[in-house]
Formats: sequence, structure tokens, C-alpha cells
Amino acid sequence: MKESQQVGATKGSAVVANWAGNVEFSSVLERPRSVAELQELVARSAKVRVLGTGHSFNRIADTTGTLLTVADLPRVIDIGPNGVTVSAGLRYGEITAALQAQGLALHNLGSLPHISVAGACSTGTHGSGDANGPLADAVNAITFVNAAGDLVTLTRDDPDFNGSIISLGALGVTVSLTLDVQPAYELSQVVYDGLPVERLATDFDAIMSSAYSVSAFTDWADPEVMVWRKQKSPDFPAGWLGAKVADGPRHPIKAMPADHATQQGGVAGPWNERLPHFRLEFTPSNGDELQSEYFVPRARAAEAVDVLRALGNQFAEIIQVSEVRTIAADDLWLSPSQGRDTVALHFTWIQNEAAVRPVLVALEEALAPLDARPHWGKVFAADAVTLAERYPKVPDFIALAARRDPDGKFRNDYLDTFLPA
Repeated sequence: MKESQQVGATKGSAVVANWAGNVEFSSVLERPRSVAELQELVARSAKVRVLGTGHSFNRIADTTGTLLTVADLPRVIDIGPNGVTVSAGLRYGEITAALQAQGLALHNLGSLPHISVAGACSTGTHGSGDANGPLADAVNAITFVNAAGDLVTLTRDDPDFNGSIISLGALGVTVSLTLDVQPAYELSQVVYDGLPVERLATDFDAIMSSAYSVSAFTDWADPEVMVWRKQKSPDFPAGWLGAKVADGPRHPIKAMPADHATQQGGVAGPWNERLPHFRLEFTPSNGDELQSEYFVPRARAAEAVDVLRALGNQFAEIIQVSEVRTIAADDLWLSPSQGRDTVALHFTWIQNEAAVRPVLVALEEALAPLDARPHWGKVFAADAVTLAERYPKVPDFIALAARRDPDGKFRNDYLDTFLPA
């Protein structure tokens, strides 16, 4: 299985690629097994980057120096008065089951429970829901190893905090995070087929506010959209806005079997088994794909839908599926939803960057008037100037990184290209 090749290598062995297989790393993978060993490794290394579960689609984690994983650090799931403190390398699926067993929950989850907590938070990963911020919005404290090898802990009352959670690995190596928790809750997942695509523009608010978490799937050429509603109420209509309840389980990509998807059909279950689209015990796909994502202001959702429908024919040969979600505004500096309620427009492409790249250029040009922000961990065409325009806190973050890491130990080609010091 590909994942064992990518992030399961033993110390001293070559890391082949990321999960999708489109990025081959430049260094061997180091696997420190204690925090002290990690501190020593960072202190003596000239350059350091961290590989999470390999679910980014660009060279954000690559380095010609020391590439390491924190997956082998001692496992920590410590529920206390400030929430749950977890070791950085744990996957969401591992911590959520432990929380559910204690009657506790997180506010939201991403599509995959397979992603690591630190990797997801540091790149701005999110789920969906009008009232739900990104996964990093739940972080109330973070501990990381700085360039000198020292442990640094920041909490929400620290002036650097909002620049230090979605940090793209530029400030240090995260060891642990403390996450806000709430009482556990149940959700029912209901899939609707056949929503007329024009309704995404005319009834956007009604669609996306219809449940705790909502995802709409389309290829932008099909006249019908599939909608997944993850709702706290067990009641749902058989017909809704011209759509109807699916007659069986669905995969986000219509042609694929739904075996690996989480329980549908309106069956109530715990939050951690309904919020992700896929089950932890299965690999959701073989990884032969590329992904891009763009974030526009919620107030301009209808305009974004019209833009993408106009481009639908250009996607025909390269798109597998597109997902539309919503995210609540937050204050984290490099968050795609920083300062504004947001619509997330996600694209799963075939794994052919030569074919995808020119379409990305056209897509970004079309979305530019909507102030679209690219996802840091996915494939995009934007340059540093554009990113600084779309993410208004970029200058503050660059200054923070220079102050925290003056010698650039945690910098790499990706940061030098897109967030130049």
C-alpha cells in the first residue's frame, strides 16, 4: 500500500513520495522516538522540515536538510481542564475515538480521519459548516521545538498565537497541541441526489445551512449535484429543493463504490463516525490524484458558482470531483477563512500535472475578482505577490517567522518561493 512507502519508512531509508505519489522527497526520513531526541536532532541540524501523513500535494514538506516525522514520539491523549492535549503525530481518527469514549467531542473534522493533528492544523485543513471554523480554530495551546532545540509553549493570550498555529512548519517542530472540547453529540448523515446545479447559486444559503455540516459534490458540467448533510436532527424530508434522498450509500465520486464511506441513510451515530466522509479503517482511495482548493468570501458564493459552471467544460478531461463547503471566519493569520465567512471550492483532479496546470491558471484568473485564496497544501498557480494580496496577514507572518527563526532553519524552497523573507 502506498502509505507504507511514503511515511512508514524506517530511520535512514529513503522517503519515496507523498500519499498521492506526485512529490518525491529529497532527504531520508528521521524518526525520533522521544522529545529529547527530537530536540537534539533539531538543534544540530542546519535545515529541518516535518513530514506529517503526506496528504499535501506540493513541496511544502520537502527539504535538502533533515526531514523528520513526529509520528513515533510517545503517544499522548491527556484530557484536562483546558481541553485535550495530544501528541502532534497522532491521527484525528486515533484521538476522536478516545474523546468519544469519555463523552467528549471536537467541533469539527476533515474529510479524512487519517490526517495527523499537527499537519492538518499547520496547513489550514477544515471541514464544513456555517458555524464551524477550521480544525486549527480548536487549538488553544501549542508546544514546539524551536531552532535552538528548546521547547516553546504558546497559548491564546500570547500575541504570537494567531500567527503560530497555521504556520506551514516555518516556526519549529510541533510536539503537542491542546484542543477545545465539548460534550459528545450524535449526527445523522443523509445524502441527496439530483439537486439542480443552478440551485447552488439561487439557494446557496438554504443548502449550506440545512445541517451541522454540508458538502455539495459536482463536476460543474453535470446538471445535478449530490449533497451530503450531516445533521443533529434525525428528521429529514424525502424530497428537498428538487433533490431526493439517495437510494443507497454513495461515494463522493459517483462511479466509485461506497464501501469506505461513513454510514449514510440517516442512521444516527457518534460525531467522530459521521463528520469524516471516509472510515479510518480503510484507505479512501489509491492516491492517484491531485488536489486544489480555493476560498472565496461567503457573500460571493453565487458568483463563484456561476464562474465554475461557465468553466465546467474545461474541467471535463481532468476532474474527478469538486466539493463545495462553508467555513466560519477565524482570526488565525494564514487561515483561508481569516477575517471572513468563507466558501471552500475543492477540486480532485487526475494525477497529470501537465494537463492540470493550464486549467489552474484559467481557474485562478476567473476567480481572481472574487479574492480567492489558494490552499497552502495543495496545487496552485499563484505567486508570492498574489498570495500576499489575498492573505492580508502574510507580512505579519513573515516578520514573525524571521523573529522566531532568524537563521531560516525551518525554511525551504516552498517558503522561499511563496513567503519570501
